[in-house]
Amino acid sequence: MDYKIYPNVKIGNNVHIGNCVIIGLPPKGKADGELDTVIGDNAIIRSYTVIYAGNKIGADFQTGHLVMIREENVIGDQVSIGTGSVIEHHVLINDGVRIHSQAFIPEYCTLEEGAWIGPNVVVTNALYPLSPDAKSNLKGAHIKKNAKVGANSTLLPGITLGENCLVGAGSVVTKDVPAKKVVAGNPAQIINDLDNLPYK
Repeated sequence: MDYKIYPNVKIGNNVHIGNCVIIGLPPKGKADGELDTVIGDNAIIRSYTVIYAGNKIGADFQTGHLVMIREENVIGDQVSIGTGSVIEHHVLINDGVRIHSQAFIPEYCTLEEGAWIGPNVVVTNALYPLSPDAKSNLKGAHIKKNAKVGANSTLLPGITLGENCLVGAGSVVTKDVPAKKVVAGNPAQIINDLDNLPYK
């Protein structure tokens, strides 16, 4: 197969690696093999995926094509990351998270168990992107257990989405969303309770 595995990469059993995949690429300032990289059992890593060094990835992991995963993330079991999505560094993704195609998850985000991120969702983490100290003030989103974010939504820096909440497609979320609430719009507003929906 036509792929590249850098030193100090541990790959589990029954892992499928597609063409032109790169695993263990060192980030700037790190040498080849300096950071441990782990891929769990039964992973499917599709063509043109790039996984930087220092990632710890659990079992039953899947990527679509052209996925970029930066360095030093912790990713649990049964996580799926769709085609064209980008995961920046120092992100925590817990078990059972589904990230659809063309999503962007920046540094210092936490996605709890079962969180669901629709296609083309953009999460942001820079409060003042052009300020001289922007990098030192990054604040990622905290997406709690089983929260769902509809397609084409944007989350502003530091947002917390409560457990089992639902963000409607195309929303711009500017403030925290309580557990089990449904929000939609720009800016997103509470429009319903999850318990009132016919399908949860």
